[in-house]
Amino acid sequence: MRLVPTVDDLAADAVTHHYDDMIAPSGLTNFLGTARVDHDLTAISAVTFPPVSQGLTQTAVCFVDGRLVESYGAPITHEWRPDRVRRSVSLPGLDLSTVTVCAPDDTAVVIDVHVTNTGRTHRTVPVTLTLAATATRSGAAWLDAVAPQERNRAATDSSRLLFRNASGTAVSVQGVDTDATVRLSGIAPGVGEHEVGIGGIERGGEVTVEVDIAPGATARFGYIHAVGDSEAAAVAAFDSVAADVPGTVAAAEAFWNGQLDAAFKPGNGEFSGHLPILETTSEPLRRLYWWGVLGVIWFRRDFAGNVLGRSYDTLMPNYWGTTTFIWDFSLSSITHALLDPDAMKRQLRHWIASDIHTHFGTSSLTGGPVGRWYSVNDYAMTRLVHDYVRFTGDTALLDETHAGRAVTEHLRDWALAWRGLRGSSPLADYGEIDNLLECVSSYTHEVASLNAANVWNLRTVAEVLAARGDAEGAAALSAEADGLVKEVADLYLPGTGHFAARQPDGTRVPVRHVYDFSVVGTTIAGDLSPETRREMVAFFERELRTEVWLRSLSPWDTDASYSVRPDHQWNGAYPAWPADAARSLVALGSPATAIDWLAGLARSANQGPPGQAHFTEEAMPAVSGGARKAPPQLPYIIDWACSSAGAYAALVIESFFGVDPRVGSDEVDASGGCVADLDPDAVLRGLRIGDRIVDVRADGTVTDAA
Repeated sequence: MRLVPTVDDLAADAVTHHYDDMIAPSGLTNFLGTARVDHDLTAISAVTFPPVSQGLTQTAVCFVDGRLVESYGAPITHEWRPDRVRRSVSLPGLDLSTVTVCAPDDTAVVIDVHVTNTGRTHRTVPVTLTLAATATRSGAAWLDAVAPQERNRAATDSSRLLFRNASGTAVSVQGVDTDATVRLSGIAPGVGEHEVGIGGIERGGEVTVEVDIAPGATARFGYIHAVGDSEAAAVAAFDSVAADVPGTVAAAEAFWNGQLDAAFKPGNGEFSGHLPILETTSEPLRRLYWWGVLGVIWFRRDFAGNVLGRSYDTLMPNYWGTTTFIWDFSLSSITHALLDPDAMKRQLRHWIASDIHTHFGTSSLTGGPVGRWYSVNDYAMTRLVHDYVRFTGDTALLDETHAGRAVTEHLRDWALAWRGLRGSSPLADYGEIDNLLECVSSYTHEVASLNAANVWNLRTVAEVLAARGDAEGAAALSAEADGLVKEVADLYLPGTGHFAARQPDGTRVPVRHVYDFSVVGTTIAGDLSPETRREMVAFFERELRTEVWLRSLSPWDTDASYSVRPDHQWNGAYPAWPADAARSLVALGSPATAIDWLAGLARSANQGPPGQAHFTEEAMPAVSGGARKAPPQLPYIIDWACSSAGAYAALVIESFFGVDPRVGSDEVDASGGCVADLDPDAVLRGLRIGDRIVDVRADGTVTDAA
């Protein structure tokens, strides 16, 4: 039994598909940038290494024997690992395979192409890649979902093409590592802007390699796509990896195995902290834990010019590059606090000093705000600071002054911010769908989730104040929470297991959404009657849970006809919702329900890190038994990976092992765990709480680690 995963342990199941099947194209990263690996044998898109971006522009589309590979109708198999994607296809007389990697420590993507002659005669096979680029360098924050792009001009250079933007501040160099024929397309550049899918993507040129292959033999060549903010930088990156493409592929595997090993090792040289090792005989529990850890590591960004030095993006490879969302970051807060507390602290300081009621995230290019206000921000920030302090023991953060006030005062402000959102009701009104779930039209105004979170905020800040010696302030917040929780409970619809959203005119609109189930359960379960808790669990099992995933919105809800976006609707769920729903089940007193669900959930960890949404099985057939990732195109607009994956690590540490450290104490209470019901011999080894490193056993025993 391996205790620390390798790239092989985290490999996705092979996916074989035809042209434009409902398969989300995967992504790769080396922490400097990202690339999307497209459906064909060699095509890649969205090759972005900040500050240089290229939108979603596709390049390296493959022709074999002069014919577009995708047009042969042959199924193409994709095999993803953290370090690479292997693609393969069989054509008449030929087997072709490619391995695509982001080169470690370089702003480049590399593809190693292998062609095998399966026929009986010698063949000379032309393999052509059509090349394009829209490299640009923006000095401002990327404020749209798709990264900036700009028309480039192409020029030939030996066995490669050089693409430049008008100002020469962004350059893409693309070519091969062997003799080749390179030519410009000869197509005049368009005179205006055009949309992908209508006007297409301008083709700068193409590179053709003539491959001579004896029967049964295999030939290879390498393709390189390097970018930089000058020609010299891009050419240097190209030359660095073109010198040894197979070596670069091997280096990517070593790089990623090193990152995974470091993530679980105290005193490693890659992260400022580490995560505990999970020892368990439960394969589903281990798989979900590793899935959550990978899904946070995946978003580390160390590119030159990052204003925070290091940040963790939220989505990739299609949307919102260089943006960290407050909400999503908070869903992985425990994982960030354990794995990389220094980076988390810098991010928190930045947000504390900003006005969190005016944006949903931050640009790592400028430090400036991105997007509109999300109503979850007060809850998210309280959770982030609380988790950081209680796991790191760094109570000094609470005394720091940002934007003219101590952090404890910011905490108090966030806990009381709901007061300013009240109308005629005692509860906060969180407005319309753009501030909430975006694609559930009935989930508006006085929702149970965030009003329950306000109760939790009050109690959590009261705990912090009490630990700091402010008994009077703590008592005042606790009393307010006790009064408010009764108002939240009034939104419950007895006998149903779900809640209503109260509208400004007093109308109560029933909403059967998992976000109410999860947040209410994880914040105020102890305030609910046993009957209410039982009804909530029954509702979850009856209307939300599927075998391997969940429905965000019950298909019995009348708003299920409103949208097909699967992150929050009936046909799927955002990746943190299953983890948080399982945490809610434990808090509501039904850990057996969560444990019974684990094996199915773990089957959905089979397509790389968690996607921004996975479809339910009734909406789209599963992929090798796992809930299928939703694709990026309209009407779904879903990204391949999302950083809230850390919710699965929190599920294991906080809910199954019951780890509940308190602010200002290095004692560890693990008495509330339930993992013994799954594996009585399970152990979390090397969990850091403040200055202590401890082992936590399934029976709740906590000992200092050797």
